[in-house]
Amino acid sequence: MDEGKRTFSSNENARSPAPNFSPTLVSPLDPWHSTPVKKNHVRVPAEVSSVPKRLPAGSGAKREAARSLLTSPECSLIVHSKQNDRKAAVEAEGGIVQKQRRELQLLMAELKDRDQELNDMVAAHNKQMQAWEHDRQRVLTLEQRSARLESELQKRSEVIRALTKQLRIAEARQQDGHRELNNTQLQLHQLSQQQQLSASQCQDLEERNQSLNSTVLDLSSQVGRLQAREEELSAMLKLKDKDVTEATNLIVDLTGRFQKLEVMLKEFRSREVKALKEVEEHKRRFREARLENVKLKEELQEKTAESNAQREEIIRLKQENQRLERELAVAGEGESWKDELLRSARSKQERTESELHCLRQAYENQQNDLQLLQLNLECAQEALMQRASRVSPGSQGDLTCLLLDSPPGNRKSPGLVNGPSPSRTSPCLVSSGDQRVQPPSPDSVQEEQYSPTSRLRRLLTKSRQMVASLELNAKRPACPAHSPTNESLHSPSHAFARSPVHSPTHGCTTSRDRSELGQL
Repeated sequence: MDEGKRTFSSNENARSPAPNFSPTLVSPLDPWHSTPVKKNHVRVPAEVSSVPKRLPAGSGAKREAARSLLTSPECSLIVHSKQNDRKAAVEAEGGIVQKQRRELQLLMAELKDRDQELNDMVAAHNKQMQAWEHDRQRVLTLEQRSARLESELQKRSEVIRALTKQLRIAEARQQDGHRELNNTQLQLHQLSQQQQLSASQCQDLEERNQSLNSTVLDLSSQVGRLQAREEELSAMLKLKDKDVTEATNLIVDLTGRFQKLEVMLKEFRSREVKALKEVEEHKRRFREARLENVKLKEELQEKTAESNAQREEIIRLKQENQRLERELAVAGEGESWKDELLRSARSKQERTESELHCLRQAYENQQNDLQLLQLNLECAQEALMQRASRVSPGSQGDLTCLLLDSPPGNRKSPGLVNGPSPSRTSPCLVSSGDQRVQPPSPDSVQEEQYSPTSRLRRLLTKSRQMVASLELNAKRPACPAHSPTNESLHSPSHAFARSPVHSPTHGCTTSRDRSELGQL
């Protein structure tokens, strides 16, 4: 619409290049002047004007006197001088009008060139906006993909959690079996002691029987009592034999159950190995998604720089537009030209305001995208922390040692208010990761500590630290012992359940992340 208006106004200007001044410009007898000119009319002397009135009443002598007055040289000189003055004024006025027309035509041509340049700039800006929308759609698809990967990772973590619970149950059962075995061994030891006592008693009785054979006749009265005692002892022996058989049956049952528990432990270990392989695969996918996220972040920074350059160009064009308006206000003299210039200025102002509105919308969209990326990174960080605390045996201890190994100067950096700074990375973590993180200078930290991009970078560095610590824990070789008791003691779940490590620095980092989320 603005282009149609501009072409229509330019056609009207081409059709009527001359301004609509007062009607005095058209008439050749009464030219227009910038300053009022006194009109000098030819004044005939009173004698000449009065001669024709007197002629009808006079005689021939009087007519000849009037003719002589009209044809006198003084009257002819006056008439010629007035005509020459009028012609000179008309020529000067025409030259001024032609000069003003040429100047106005030059100004209109310059305005048309400016309009064409602005139209080209608007078309280029629209192309850039379309490219930015395409990049934004790509970022959204990548976010959906990362969300899907995170859901899969959560499912895997739940499976690992269930396996760890089953391992703990199996260990508890194994410990119960060991306790029952110890109890049965104690009972067997007690029974053996009782059997030894009964055997010693039997030997004593036999010796007494041999000693009493010589005195059978003397002790015949005591035979009945000895027989009753012998029957009692035989009953006790039978009971002891029954207890021994029951103990042997219990031992056989416990050995069978122990073998079953060993088979179940082997199955659980094979499942744990499979789960660790799946976790490594998810780590690799997470690294690829992280690299894509870094590339998209660099593209977003380039787009912001381009938008800043376009904003500066618009400000410069506004200043030039104001300067042209001032020049046109000084140069323009007619009301119609002033109206046309005001219309063109208004159209330019509306166009610049629309471009500024588009730039504001683009900036708001960029801010929203940055906030979404930040939230996604924080969710990924929390998921990684949960996985590290549940899967790897010493992940929390490694994280605490990494945070405690960092220099104290970095802990007291000004970034503690808005979140952990990138300079907190420990040297062992930087050497083990795929990408090296360099600590920024204090000037750059003071300049960028309140910007959302700096917060996003800090969150990215923290996620890299966690991924590197998980890789270190995954690379540690497992060293199982030969006996099942040693295997159960050296298993990751047993070590994790036996000695959990809670570091104060780890709690500080999570509280700082929450404070950053509240500020955003």
